[in-house]
Amino acid sequence: MITTQFSLYPLRTQHLGPVLDAAMTAIRETGGTCQVGLMSTVMEGTEEELFAALRAAFAAAAAHGDVVLVASVSNACDTRG
Repeated sequence: MITTQFSLYPLRTQHLGPVLDAAMTAIRETGGTCQVGLMSTVMEGTEEELFAALRAAFAAAAAHGDVVLVASVSNACDTRG
């Protein structure tokens, strides 16, 4: 099990909502679940699941224009205790 915390930054757009909604929809379509915070989003899963979700989120957001995705990935931050 690994954990990722990521932030997605749409660039050069007045309307962030549609870009972020597309990214979250793409994550859900991969079967991923996440905890959305005010400044970042946290997900847990296998390496394959998390990188597939990040890839899908980036592609969905990038379809709307320029975007930056910043992610931290750890195998030492298991939140299950």
